[in-house]
Amino acid sequence: MINLIKIREKQREAAENAGGSKPTIKEQTASELRVHRDISELTLPPTCKIEFPNGKDDLMNFEVTIKPDGGYYHDGEFPFTFEIPIVYPHEAPKVKCEIKVYHPNIDYDGNVCLNILREDWKPVLNINAVIYGLVHLFTEPNHEDPLNPQAADELRDNPTSFEANVIMSMWGHPVHGLTYDRVVEINDIDSNTEF
Repeated sequence: MINLIKIREKQREAAENAGGSKPTIKEQTASELRVHRDISELTLPPTCKIEFPNGKDDLMNFEVTIKPDGGYYHDGEFPFTFEIPIVYPHEAPKVKCEIKVYHPNIDYDGNVCLNILREDWKPVLNINAVIYGLVHLFTEPNHEDPLNPQAADELRDNPTSFEANVIMSMWGHPVHGLTYDRVVEINDIDSNTEF
């Protein structure tokens, strides 16, 4: 994984060798130190990848992409942004889905209904737990605590119709009058998929 301590040591050595003067090293806040530890201890499942669009010096803002290998959302690609608050870990990360997805626990604006991002957040939880919680939302969507009540009702009352709507929405087709982002590519679909 990412070993930022070694990177900082190399930066310090390079600065000392370049000018012989003491380098200026940005002091890290407690939340930055905790995020550094969380990221260095990540054990991402093979269905996830993490990227740092602002570079590895900004660990407080990053993206996680989930590509489920089973369930209703098989073969879709779902990007999420993570914004870590300055009071982390006493406050949960702000997580948002960057695409429009037909899902009982994600609304049209990308807000995510995951209990550990709200009332069940505890400082002992970490970024790894949040990522695994998001993966779980795609393998086991929850109709009991929805952000999209129509999708939740359909999942509960008519799973076959729900599955058909998930497939249509993943291809970018409208469902119940709302258009969703295409999250699958032709190369990603196996030959047994029916439309």
